[in-house]
Amino acid sequence: MLRDRVYNILESTPAGGIAGSVFGFFIAALILFNVAAVILATDEPLYLAFQPAFDLFEVFSVAVFSVEYLLRLWTAPCNPAFRGIGGRARFVATPMAVIDLLAVLPFYLPMVLPLDLRVMRMLRILRIFRLLKLYRYSDALKTLGRVLSAEREALIVVGFVLVILLVITSTLMYFVEHDAQPDAFSSIPMAMWWAVATLTTVGYGDVYPITLLGRFLGGCIAILGIGMFALPAGILASAFGDEIRNRHRKKQVCPHCGKCIDEPLSGEEDAEKR
Repeated sequence: MLRDRVYNILESTPAGGIAGSVFGFFIAALILFNVAAVILATDEPLYLAFQPAFDLFEVFSVAVFSVEYLLRLWTAPCNPAFRGIGGRARFVATPMAVIDLLAVLPFYLPMVLPLDLRVMRMLRILRIFRLLKLYRYSDALKTLGRVLSAEREALIVVGFVLVILLVITSTLMYFVEHDAQPDAFSSIPMAMWWAVATLTTVGYGDVYPITLLGRFLGGCIAILGIGMFALPAGILASAFGDEIRNRHRKKQVCPHCGKCIDEPLSGEEDAEKR
């Protein structure tokens, strides 16, 4: 069936064959060239010198991405998750479908809405989000997505702890340094800038404690910040290690019964073995 064939090519499945691999490589290369074009176009002299080439490449890219989006919408029912009533509506609401739509929307919006120059410029910069389309064609990004999904609860807990730490440290520093530096630490929200810069170990130096107690507290917070940001790094490193081991683990199959050796034996099989 034609729709199934197109679906396999779009998804670069083994059934898509060489055509699927070529299509995936072409779209990935086009995305990278689009990102490069968006970056180079911010150089005004360069953009004005090659404006026709930039505009032609944009029209070509939007045409390709639009056709891709429509084909994905057409072939969505080939995926069991999007069959039945409302299947295409569920597909449109998926994150990758939203990204596909955002990749072409900045081109079409000025055609239907009166927009001023600032909004047009912002929409032009938003084309950088086409880079997110690479997730569909990159195994490395898919691995990252699986790792983040598997460890989302632990990362949320760490993020919550960091927010609590940010509030506590900025509050303490406000009460310690407010009298000595009423401009730099005029309020707790203003003290949060120092707390963020310190906890992330960036330390810009534009705001810093000058009192003895403030410097002692700042040193403790800086050390604590290093430890707190080591937590998500350790979580992600461990998750990446597990993901890579699971991908490269080869199942051992018994040459006699064909059963995977790693799988547990049933009660009858265990009794026979004994």
